[in-house]
Amino acid sequence: MDIEFSQEDLAFQVKVQDFIKQNLPKGMEMWTKRAEWFQAMRDQGGWDIAKWPVEFGGPGFTPTQRYIFDMEMARNSTPPQIPFGVGMLAPILMNYGTKAQQDRFLPGIRDGSVNWCQGYSEPGAGSDLANLQTRAELSADGTYYTVNGQKTWTTLAHIAHWMFCLTRTQSTGVKQEGITFLLIPMNDPGVEIKPIITLGGSHSVNDVFLTDVKVPVDNRIGEEGKGWTYAKGLLIHERTGLAGIQNSVLGLAKARKNAMSVKVGAGTLMDVPAFRNKVGALEAELLALEFTELRSLASVASGGNPGPESSIMKLKGTEIQQRVSELNLEAAGIYAAAWGAAAGPDFARGATSAYLGTRATTIFGGASEVQKDVIAKNVLGLG
Repeated sequence: MDIEFSQEDLAFQVKVQDFIKQNLPKGMEMWTKRAEWFQAMRDQGGWDIAKWPVEFGGPGFTPTQRYIFDMEMARNSTPPQIPFGVGMLAPILMNYGTKAQQDRFLPGIRDGSVNWCQGYSEPGAGSDLANLQTRAELSADGTYYTVNGQKTWTTLAHIAHWMFCLTRTQSTGVKQEGITFLLIPMNDPGVEIKPIITLGGSHSVNDVFLTDVKVPVDNRIGEEGKGWTYAKGLLIHERTGLAGIQNSVLGLAKARKNAMSVKVGAGTLMDVPAFRNKVGALEAELLALEFTELRSLASVASGGNPGPESSIMKLKGTEIQQRVSELNLEAAGIYAAAWGAAAGPDFARGATSAYLGTRATTIFGGASEVQKDVIAKNVLGLG
C-alpha cells in the first residue's frame, strides 16, 4: 500500500484544515453552537454525514479522504455526533427500510433533532445477544406489536427520543431466528428508564424496562423474524466506530507529551527504557491498525461492506484505548489517586476516571472473546 498522500489528497487535507479554522466554535461555544457547526458542515456538501452514500446526501469521499477527514476532525476535537442514529441506524434504514421510513426518520437523524439509543443487550443477553428474551407479540388484527422485556447497558437512553430494538417474535429453537427489529418511541408510558452509574462515576448507560408498549407494524424494519440479519450489519458498523483509531493516535501522542513532562532523575519518564518501550510498541500496533482501517475503507468505497476486519479493528482498537489510558495512569503516578483534585500535573486529574472508563471498551459492542471467535471463523477459517 502506498503510504504517501497524492497532491489531490494533500489539497483536500488543507481544505479540511481551513474549514475547521474558519468554523470550529471555541471554548464553551463548542457546545452552545453545535447546530451552527453541523450546519456549516452540511453546507460544505454533506460533510455532516461523511459516511453516508451520495444518494442519501453524503459527500462521496474516497477512502483516503475519509481517513484524512476523520483524523483532522479528531485532531481538533470537533463537536462529536451521537453515533446511534447517524452511524448505526441510518445504514440499516438505507439498506432495509421502506421509502416511507427513510423519509420519516433520516432527516431527524441527520439534523440531530432526534436522538436514538440502541436496545440490544439484556441481563441474560450481552455477548450472547441472540439469547435475548424481550417479547413482541403481534396483535390479532396485525397492526401493532405489544413489547415486554428489559434492555440494559442502554447508552444515552435518558436523552433519547427513540430506541431501535431487537425483540423476539417467535421461538423456534434456533436463537438467531424469530428476532424482529422495531423502532420504539421513548416517551411511551410503558417505557421506564433507570440510570446505571459506571465504575468511572459517570451516567451514560441505563436499564430500560418495557411494559405493554404498543409499537405499530409501520415501525418494524424489514421482515418479521429477520432482525438478526439486520443486527449483524449494524454491529459491523458499530464495531468499526468503537475502534476509535483516530482518537487513539491523538491520545498516544498526548500520553507521550505527558510522560515528557514528568521528571525522573536527570531526565523524564520518556527516558526510562521500560516506559519508552511500551510507547514504541503501542505506536507500532496502532500504525498496523491504521492500515487495516484504510483497507476496510477501500473495500467500502468499492461497493462492499465492512467485513470481519471490523472485528479485528474493534478487538485491537479497544485494547489500544485501554493501554493508552494505562500509560497516562502510570505517568500520573501517585497523583492519579486524587480523582480530579488539584494535585500534580493537570493530566493526572482525569487519569483514574479515564482508566476505569476504558475497562468497558473490550466488553461493549461485542466482547473481545466474541471478536476472536469471529476472526477465527471468518478470517482464519477455523470454524
